[in-house]
Amino acid sequence: MTSKDKMREKIIDKLKTVYDPELDVNIYDLGLIYNVAVDDASSVIIEMTLTSPGCPVGSLLEKQVKRMVSSVEEVMDVRVDLVFEPPWDPQQLSDEVKLELGVF
Repeated sequence: MTSKDKMREKIIDKLKTVYDPELDVNIYDLGLIYNVAVDDASSVIIEMTLTSPGCPVGSLLEKQVKRMVSSVEEVMDVRVDLVFEPPWDPQQLSDEVKLELGVF
C-alpha cells in the first residue's frame, strides 16, 4: 500500500466522523463523498454532494469536512468541491445503511 493510499484511508476514516444531522448517518456511508484525491504534494481534493441542492446544513457539512480532513497530520491543503452532478440518490447509501434505514 502506498503512502497516498494510507493517507486516503485516514481521510476516509475522518470523513466517517462527519454526520448528516437530519439523517444521523455519516456522510461517507450516506454516499455524499464522490471522490477523495491526494496529489504528490499531499494536497487533498474532496468532491462531495448534498442530499439536495437546497440542503440547509450544506455549508456546515462542507466546513466540517474541511476541518476533519485538515486534522490528518500528512495533509498539507484541503479543497472541498461541492457538486450536484450526478445528483445524490438513496441508492448511493452503503449496504449497511440501506439495511439500517430500510432502503432497498
